[in-house]
Amino acid sequence: MSTSITRHISSETPRIMVVDGSKVVRKMIETLLIKDVPNVTVISCETGAEAKAALQEGVVDLVTTALRLPDMDGMELAHFVREHAPQAYIPIIVVSGDVQERLVNRSFTDDVTDYFDKSLGFAALTAFIRGYVCNDDSGGEVLYVEDSKVVAMATRRMLEKNGLQVIHVPSVEDGIAHLETAMAQGRIPGPDVVLTDVYLKGGMTGADLLDHVRNVFEYGKAQLPILVMTGDDNPANQSALLRAGANDLVQKPIEERLLVTKVLFQLRVGRMMREKVAKSQPAG
Repeated sequence: MSTSITRHISSETPRIMVVDGSKVVRKMIETLLIKDVPNVTVISCETGAEAKAALQEGVVDLVTTALRLPDMDGMELAHFVREHAPQAYIPIIVVSGDVQERLVNRSFTDDVTDYFDKSLGFAALTAFIRGYVCNDDSGGEVLYVEDSKVVAMATRRMLEKNGLQVIHVPSVEDGIAHLETAMAQGRIPGPDVVLTDVYLKGGMTGADLLDHVRNVFEYGKAQLPILVMTGDDNPANQSALLRAGANDLVQKPIEERLLVTKVLFQLRVGRMMREKVAKSQPAG
């Protein structure tokens, strides 16, 4: 997984660099950022060379870059930022149309903080960025599956202080029971997002939970996002979890800001997708 964020962006006037070869795309992202992120300054760059020059002119709080730029690959730019940025750490978000394939193939490098599937739309992208640059208490319910009381307590505190309601269960079996109860009560899917460990005490693993949610409850990735926490850095095992239905992975040891940002992002996108489906349903 990607490098952990070492600081939380707390600037009252965040500076976000948007790097994309399309003027139309840059303008759309800039317009949405100005609307959604308070007091934001957007630094718009068409090429990697422009971005490199702009990085030397002042502090940048976050960089979002297309994977393919007119003069270089977005990964090349990400590496340059890591090597030459004047400040200690800048979150770098790569925007691509083949994120899922690259996730499964584990082809992102540690130069990249995170990645965004552009098929989700620019409104979702700005929500994603907002999660990095704003203290945003979005609310929402997280079903959290973890068998270690110590780990669960620490992680629960991370999430709750960011305005999230956490339903903690110690086993996959208990997690499934919670989802069944929500379904019986007509609350579908129940929680806004599921956060689970892989290896748990009991007969079922995080992979079994993925299978149950996707194939028994038949909740898709947009309807009920699932984040999987794993200490396994084997690319094949990580790919298997993503193929089984995980929306994303969070590498252990857990870095608080990265975990919270990923949870909030999946929560927001899940809500957006459910609202979109609801609006498309015929009335009555």
